[in-house]
Amino acid sequence: MRLADCHNIDDFRELARRRLPWPVFDYIDGAADDELTKARNTAAFAEVDLVPDVLAGVASIDTSCTIMGRRSTLPLMLSPTALQRVFHWQGERAVARAADKFGVWFGISSLATVSIEEIAALTSGPKLFQLYVHKDQGLNRSMIERCQAAKFDCIALTVDTIVSGKRERCARSGFTSPPRFTARNLLGYAMKPRWGLDYVLREKFALPNLDTHVAEGTGEAVSIAGYFNTMLDQSMDWTTAAKIREQWGGTFCLKGVMSAADARRAVEIGADAIMISNHGGRQLDGSRAPFDQLAEIVDAVGGEIEVICDGGVRRGTHVLKALATGATAASGGRLYLYALAAAGQAGVERALGILKDEIERGMRLMGVTRADQLTRERLRRR
Repeated sequence: MRLADCHNIDDFRELARRRLPWPVFDYIDGAADDELTKARNTAAFAEVDLVPDVLAGVASIDTSCTIMGRRSTLPLMLSPTALQRVFHWQGERAVARAADKFGVWFGISSLATVSIEEIAALTSGPKLFQLYVHKDQGLNRSMIERCQAAKFDCIALTVDTIVSGKRERCARSGFTSPPRFTARNLLGYAMKPRWGLDYVLREKFALPNLDTHVAEGTGEAVSIAGYFNTMLDQSMDWTTAAKIREQWGGTFCLKGVMSAADARRAVEIGADAIMISNHGGRQLDGSRAPFDQLAEIVDAVGGEIEVICDGGVRRGTHVLKALATGATAASGGRLYLYALAAAGQAGVERALGILKDEIERGMRLMGVTRADQLTRERLRRR
């Protein structure tokens, strides 16, 4: 299977599965417990049908929109995800360049494998930093100040990782950051020599946004669950979020909001946006899908805050359904991570090109020429 054989996100997933050691693939692909929420994140979109208009004169369409004050050529964001150079040696650099080429928002994680400063130098496009609040307050201040100096457009405070979900695939494989080779997983790594050569011979693994303060996860191998449970601040509350918003002083988003009541609280503390997200199904299994909660939350905030539907997006029509329900934009991580793992920057660009074509085609077939023409009148629930 080649990159040219990838025609949808599931194809990129299959190519990534073939090219990655199984512990690494399972880290990307896996989720919490029985992985019910992960499956629901995508399945939820199938519960709603699109109702198209015809004879609408769609020779010229505009797919652009404004998200958190920055113009995006598509109503689609690339969510921040951790450890990207483990999946492909180009890592966040590939995603930054692809996002810049397509003119879309993207984000990097606190656990990114490329620094805040280098990402800022790579692109002038819209970019956010996903902040994990650590027990080490000096580390939190350092990351915020570095984002200020690098002129990031937004900080997205992740609020759904107060403890780690139970990621059973990672428990079985022994996956750690950085990867640790054990008797249990060695064969899985050895069977993918191309990945192994890239990992061993190219730039040494690091977490440059953290390694000035902590060794765990950058110089010292640790499971992601172990990192979350020992390093992150479990006392974080709404006061903490408000203080971070004030310290940052720029566009501020809460990532991981799932209830209408919390969405209203986000408005009250002055957040500019929320990302309805369950962390890709990797935290609380059995929780609702973002798309399932979207209408309720949009109605609860009444246009006072931007709402981004994050998770489960695999098709351009999923983006259109989110917009029609009232979202500012849709967002996802695996939709580009599979492509990154499969083929680096070329993979991410091909995935974005496919989704762009699907969004454009879907708009024409829906009989709309602008994203804001997608309203709930064009949806029917099964």
